[in-house]
Amino acid sequence: MTPEAIKELKKPLDPKNVAKRTQSGRQLDYVEGWFAIAEANRIFGHDAWASETVDIRCVAEKPRKIGRDGKDGWGVSYVARVRITVDGVVREGVGAGHGIDADLGLAHESAIKEAETDARKRGLMTFGWPFGLALYDKSRENVASEPAGNPASRGAGAVASPAAPAPANPNLYTKEQQAYLRLALPIAERCDDYHEFVTWWTGEADNRFSAFVVEGTKAYADLIEGLKPIKDRLMTQKQQIVDPV
Repeated sequence: MTPEAIKELKKPLDPKNVAKRTQSGRQLDYVEGWFAIAEANRIFGHDAWASETVDIRCVAEKPRKIGRDGKDGWGVSYVARVRITVDGVVREGVGAGHGIDADLGLAHESAIKEAETDARKRGLMTFGWPFGLALYDKSRENVASEPAGNPASRGAGAVASPAAPAPANPNLYTKEQQAYLRLALPIAERCDDYHEFVTWWTGEADNRFSAFVVEGTKAYADLIEGLKPIKDRLMTQKQQIVDPV
């Protein structure tokens, strides 16, 4: 591992990269999966680290009621083990994922992706503070202090990307964002039903990240706005699928 990488791993976690969510009445701080990958690319280099899913298995699959209307659906849980290799150093992380959907296949898909993401984050976390290790210390000694006038109050998903900086003018798109929006909306328009739309949306996660069309950017907000009439049209077909967007 290079001296530059080791230096970066010793730096405190920037609070603007900490996302938040509420679970069981408690507020939890965490780093998101896409951010952990972006940090690994930034610190180690795009071709200098590897992530391998060495085990993934379904541990629960049960019918359940979903939504306010109590519709019939499924709850699925997976556990995964992911191996991270950086310059001969090997670490592993174990994670869990849960999927709830009216469609059994989509419930499995959500649970698998969540389990892999959770395990990958836990494997990367062992390398240093920037990957979220700092959040496990109750003293938060290795979480950097937030500059005055810029409180870390972002919700889940609205965190900065170190891999693809946003344009200097937040009202403008980068070339990558422009290209993605130009291609994505026509493809979504061709979806014949909501099930196909859900499959397209979940499968596009990596492409959205690569183009930096992520939550907190104007490109993402405009993408969601552009997808709204498409979603509304497909929803009228009464496909009872949980909304992923």
